[in-house]
Amino acid sequence: MAVFEYRGIQIATGKAIKGYRDAENARALRQLLRRDGVLLTAANEENEQKEAKDRKNLDPLAVFRRPRTADVAVMTRQLATLVRAGVPLLESIAALTDQVENEQLIKVLRSVRENLNEGTSFAKSLEQHPKVFPSLYVNMVAAGEASGTLEAVLERLADFMEGQTRLRGKVTGALAYPVLMAVVGALMVSVMMVGVVPKVTSVFDNLGQTLPWYTRLLIFVSDMVAGYWWLFIGLATLAVVLFQRWKKTPEGRLRWDTFRLKAPIFGRLTLLVAVARFSRTLSTLLASGVQLLQAMEIGRHVLENARLQAVITEAIGSIRGGQSIAEPLKRSGAFPPMVTHMIAIGEKSGQLEAMLENVSRAYEADVETRVQTLTSLLEPMMIVLLGGVVGFIALAILMPLIQMNQLVQ
Repeated sequence: MAVFEYRGIQIATGKAIKGYRDAENARALRQLLRRDGVLLTAANEENEQKEAKDRKNLDPLAVFRRPRTADVAVMTRQLATLVRAGVPLLESIAALTDQVENEQLIKVLRSVRENLNEGTSFAKSLEQHPKVFPSLYVNMVAAGEASGTLEAVLERLADFMEGQTRLRGKVTGALAYPVLMAVVGALMVSVMMVGVVPKVTSVFDNLGQTLPWYTRLLIFVSDMVAGYWWLFIGLATLAVVLFQRWKKTPEGRLRWDTFRLKAPIFGRLTLLVAVARFSRTLSTLLASGVQLLQAMEIGRHVLENARLQAVITEAIGSIRGGQSIAEPLKRSGAFPPMVTHMIAIGEKSGQLEAMLENVSRAYEADVETRVQTLTSLLEPMMIVLLGGVVGFIALAILMPLIQMNQLVQ
């Protein structure tokens, strides 16, 4: 049975519709749609659409149409509910394709369903779509299939993905306002330096007196910005390009990620976010039946920090050599002492998953508190900084005018 992407018109209302439908061939599809009150106008078999898909992949907006983590989390939650209710997996996925709104995710589910029809396991079907279902997702599903606890694993996955989405949203949302203020402030100051300051300071040319140092500094900066803005933009672009190339090298990435962990103010926050993600990932994988070394390898990738990844790689080698998890983490000095201490207790007591869950909860709460504190401090600091810049510009312009007025009197 093939999957068709179709377009049609509802006979009753005349409304144009589109969607996907399984059918033996185009003629059978036309009959099925006619039975549903739809007049078929165009149909394309999915496996014949490779060129069209390739063209769509060239669309610069295609990245915005990719399924978000939140979309996959909702789909996973719905799938867990259906499976727990006793609905066969194949029928559950078929039901989800009618509820999901993201077109890319619909196509992925169609492909997964087709692979299941051919006898492929659920985990192997998901593995063919790594951009939608990462290795964490696939390995947990494989463990659930092997242990017969797929519905429980899917619920853990949904909880995990929703938690990660909330954590990322809190950090992003809290920093959005300060970033917006910085951008607006930079644009405002640039407009003043290029458009306003030169016109106002032009009256000082015929004063015949020495201007204050801050006025001369303002005029110099204004002339530089107005006359060489293109050079500044070019140098900034070149610096960003060179920095990105350097950061992609192994040594550059390691140095940059090490600096990120030690940076003032934001370094501790970066470490807490990474540790919280790693702890929750490892806890979720172990609770789902994934082997420790495989769980550590998957957890290493979610860190997204070369320095911490190197520590986990060393830890994996030590575990293979018979050592505990906590010892190499403690020896590296990269992980906070509380983390290594609780992991050591979890290993000794046989409750490693629970300890990792406690670590993730504690650090996620710490991240939220620190982000709120940082945001509350950044906003007044940004206001004071912008106020200081505007005040300096006003002082540099007004003081010579006041002096000129005193001389006239």
